[in-house]
Amino acid sequence: MRWNSFWRVKMIQRIRTALKRMKNLQRNQSDSEAKNIRHLNTDELEAGLEEALTSPTDEGIVNLIVCRPDVGQRKVLQSAEFSLEIGLVGDNWSKKPYSKSPDGGPHPEMQVTMINRRVLDLITAGDTNRRAVPGDQLVVDFDLSLVNLPPGTKLNIGSTIIEVTEEPHTGCSQFVGWFGADAMRFVNSSRGRQLCLRGINAKVVQSGKISQGDQITKG
Repeated sequence: MRWNSFWRVKMIQRIRTALKRMKNLQRNQSDSEAKNIRHLNTDELEAGLEEALTSPTDEGIVNLIVCRPDVGQRKVLQSAEFSLEIGLVGDNWSKKPYSKSPDGGPHPEMQVTMINRRVLDLITAGDTNRRAVPGDQLVVDFDLSLVNLPPGTKLNIGSTIIEVTEEPHTGCSQFVGWFGADAMRFVNSSRGRQLCLRGINAKVVQSGKISQGDQITKG
């Protein structure tokens, strides 16, 4: 009976989260239309890719730290604490159920997400005010490709150490609402996945503090 109650609660949580995401997607699409935000097409994205792939491979930098207090919410931070147990302190990762995790709770391999700042600027058509929109906790100027950062790579950032995980980070329906269908196909393509254009997943292996402007080095 207790087991059935546990999964009933989990299912209710997942339904509520899905409903929030649907509402946010509808709002994002409405906001894009109201603000006349331009979504780049495939040709434009491909044309700008070469410049977007010029990030450093050995030493990067943190451009932005983004906290997600709740679904659809974004808060830009100058600095933040990252812990082994809950990732970015104040972020909603620890509260998010995930169907692919062993117990249906937060996925341990998706604790922290990183996205390349140059790729993000390409996808947003250079609108720097939209860098926090996708909700990746760390926006960085660093080569995130599989060749440069294979799973298992440890990264020193501030006093924190994070480890790149195998779980792929891909575009979803929300991504379409933010940046358009062409952008999602662009990041989810075979080449896009090799280059990790949507970003990478990671987990904290040493708690510490990260600030905007901190260097990123391989461990």
